Amino acid sequence: MTPALMATTPGGLLLAFSVVIPVIGILLLWLVRGRDIEWVALAALVANLAIAIASLLAVRDSAAPLVYLVGGWLPPLGLALRADGVAVTLMVMTGVIVVATALYARGQFGFAADGPERRKPMVFWTMLLAITAALNLIFVGEDLFNLYVALELLTFAAVPLVSLDGNRATLAAALRYLVFALAGSVLYLLGVAIVYGAYGSLDLVVLAGMRGPDGALLLAIALMTAGLIAKTALFPLHLWLPPAHAGAPAAASAVLSALVVKGSFFLILRLWFDLLPPGLGAIGANGLGALGAGAVIVGSVMALRQERLKLLVAYSTVAQIGYLFLVFPLATGSEAASPFATLAWTGGVLQLMAHAFAKAAMFMAAGLVYEAIGHDRISGFRGLGRIAPITVLTMTLASISLVGLPPSGGFSAKWLMLNAALGEGAWWWAVVILLGGLLAAGYVFRVLVPAFSVAPEPLQRQHAVPLSRELSALALALVAIAIGFLPLAPWPLLSIGRLAAVLP
Repeated sequence: MTPALMATTPGGLLLAFSVVIPVIGILLLWLVRGRDIEWVALAALVANLAIAIASLLAVRDSAAPLVYLVGGWLPPLGLALRADGVAVTLMVMTGVIVVATALYARGQFGFAADGPERRKPMVFWTMLLAITAALNLIFVGEDLFNLYVALELLTFAAVPLVSLDGNRATLAAALRYLVFALAGSVLYLLGVAIVYGAYGSLDLVVLAGMRGPDGALLLAIALMTAGLIAKTALFPLHLWLPPAHAGAPAAASAVLSALVVKGSFFLILRLWFDLLPPGLGAIGANGLGALGAGAVIVGSVMALRQERLKLLVAYSTVAQIGYLFLVFPLATGSEAASPFATLAWTGGVLQLMAHAFAKAAMFMAAGLVYEAIGHDRISGFRGLGRIAPITVLTMTLASISLVGLPPSGGFSAKWLMLNAALGEGAWWWAVVILLGGLLAAGYVFRVLVPAFSVAPEPLQRQHAVPLSRELSALALALVAIAIGFLPLAPWPLLSIGRLAAVLP
């Protein structure tokens, strides 16, 4: 263990605040009533975003990770919070998306000024804050058991959002989600037990300094990875995701697709790039890549077959998750040349971010379409652009990123991964990326072509949609596009504090 990696750094207290502030927001919700609930939640989420930005600036300026020792005790006796460049980037991403979701949801989960108290808004705002706290703990946590606790908090905050409408279909979807998540938790916890029995510690930094190519560690990582891919909904363990995300309210679907599945994926990155000994895992990495390729193809084909917009977007999430797992064969293993591995690593993080912003915007737009015309059947979208131009613009911009067209974040991510694949001579991964882009173009054009068409009979608006909600969704789609204007090169920020770079 390197002492410099295990001491509280200036600004380290920000990491504690990133977890505590959303929890304080939850407690304050129970002390206020009516419309004050959404204002308290929004204030807590804005404060969380400010903390995330401050953390990112601190890591960038110091070129070192932030560390906070809880109670001043060193691991393994105490707990440490640690945020490297990737963690603070994802904290800012989460902060932006939950604030935009909160602004969007004010029209959907607000309170009438003179109306009675309702249970649904209270549940939504509580769970949104709980998801924010859980994700921040996952990003900054270092102890494998505490990360398990954060994962469970994330699951038990997400499941109520799936079943928020309370009908039979959403309850069944939530139950299926819970079964898959709990099965994944059992496998993850079993891996944690094996690690503790073999090493006597659960802190990632401590373990990274002690690790060796022994069977116990490899078995533990395999079990934890299996559990985490169930939570991430990687093909073929994706069966819970489409009904869960498509049946939830639009604001909830945006958070579930953009953020919740990313928490478990982030932990897989931690296990494979921080804990797995260098030079090992090439076979497993290619296995994960093969599952990712299967997700890209199967998810895209299923999206092409959907008749409802929300189900199409949900299956698109299955496909886009698959791209994330192409990072493992491209950035690990003895055959990965260092420059191309760095390209793949940056491309993977860019794909995670671009997908999060684009998919949140798409689910929000789908909700707005449903409110505007009373349904989300794609066959009935002719003339939609005339009555909901901002919403259709949002879907168009988000679709550009999902397909991977320039100048979007999705294009930058896929371009970097393509270069990594071709540079390493792994042309088959390049074929998957290109084929996935073509299939994505097919299913988004199924939505956009009728939306821009002229209907024989003018489409009638059923309900007025507040402009503020349309602008919230549009802002996220614009961010997905704006990411594409960043340099097409590895980001130095994403390499700050990576254990793989500072430990042998």
